[in-house]
Amino acid sequence: MEIKSILFPTDFSEGSSNALNYAVDLSKRYGAKLHIVHVVHTIYNVTGWYVPHTSLDEVYKDLEKSAQKELESYASEELRGFKDIERKVLTGIPHEVIVQFVKDNKIDLIVMGSHSRKGIDRVLFGSTASQVVRFAPCPVLTVRISIYKG
Repeated sequence: MEIKSILFPTDFSEGSSNALNYAVDLSKRYGAKLHIVHVVHTIYNVTGWYVPHTSLDEVYKDLEKSAQKELESYASEELRGFKDIERKVLTGIPHEVIVQFVKDNKIDLIVMGSHSRKGIDRVLFGSTASQVVRFAPCPVLTVRISIYKG
């Protein structure tokens, strides 16, 4: 098994932060390039509702700017001294964008957090991790938040 590139998609949640250590450790062990990606979820693609694009375009530009700023400073402690890393902000439906990124960049392994969505959030968005597992052309390591603290 050869792992040259690892994708770590993040939504900046506790679940993602928990999975980061696995992604960094595996990247170091295999000498693999680490891609850190955040996907800005586009709501008008999800709902099928008509939403005027001109008003949302500015909102998404601001979201992308904020996400890029967050991504640049994200996990600076865990990534200190790690050289082979790429950070990218993308837009779209997260699981679709992640799977396409994997195909376009020949990713060998995805490491991502898994957390349970509840209520309307689950109905509207579902589980990104479960959709990535279902459609990814490479292995996916999902990391749950440990119920054991300490």
